[in-house]
Amino acid sequence: MARLRISAISYLNTAPLMWDFEHGGAGHEFDISYTLPSQCAAALGKGAADIGIIPAAAYASIPDLVIIPGVAIAALDAVRSILIVSKVPLAQVQSLAADTSSMTSVALAHVLFSKWIGTQPKFVPMKPELPEMLKQCDAGLLIGDPALAVHRGAYKFTYDLAEEWHRYTALPFVFAFWAVRKEALRDYSGDLAAVFQESRDHGLSHLEEIAREWSRRLGLSEEEVKSYLTENIHFSLDSRCLEGMQLFYHYAAECGAIPSAPRLRFLESAMRPDAVLPTGT
Repeated sequence: MARLRISAISYLNTAPLMWDFEHGGAGHEFDISYTLPSQCAAALGKGAADIGIIPAAAYASIPDLVIIPGVAIAALDAVRSILIVSKVPLAQVQSLAADTSSMTSVALAHVLFSKWIGTQPKFVPMKPELPEMLKQCDAGLLIGDPALAVHRGAYKFTYDLAEEWHRYTALPFVFAFWAVRKEALRDYSGDLAAVFQESRDHGLSHLEEIAREWSRRLGLSEEEVKSYLTENIHFSLDSRCLEGMQLFYHYAAECGAIPSAPRLRFLESAMRPDAVLPTGT
């Protein structure tokens, strides 16, 4: 039987999720490749991967995916790693240089401007190089490790997108989760949900090791890394996160950032098409 192919992301916020795949026996059971969040989604859409940690927005446009329950990259309030850095207040932003490696962050920015700021700036795809972004546009959208490296005190206006979402909705925001192609489950007999949940749990029990490794990679202190993983990132796809995710889908579809609000299907219900959650409000 061929091993399932996992498309993963090499960002700090995925390090706990990948623990068993990089340090335990799970790594021998799957074929793993690393790429950008948006490319994880593309690999699933093309059938080049069977499982991927995909931006939440991507789930709206790829058919026949089921969500692996219980595991997510989410934020209960500020996330620190999704930032708009601007030369002017948000209401005055006319052009936004957007790091398009995460569809969800771009969609969330569209929701923020359309629904709450009441403007529609031009989004300009650019590499996550902040000086060049701010040279060409009023503001820049950075995600992941490049955002963590920003010294926010050096800029007049910085906005944490998860914090802005929470300010307007009082809900968590889900940036990404594991999804699997239903077709790939046909020949798999293991407890896939348990594999990914246990890897997350083991990773969170090894934060000292993760902090040592990633502090060197990112030029951050070990305490900064640990505080990010414990205070800013929420790794459980719980009921409040699902509520926030459904509301995001509703708003994103409303402003045209995604085609439509998708129905949420989970791994346990892959063979039961009637077992779905409603799309929310």
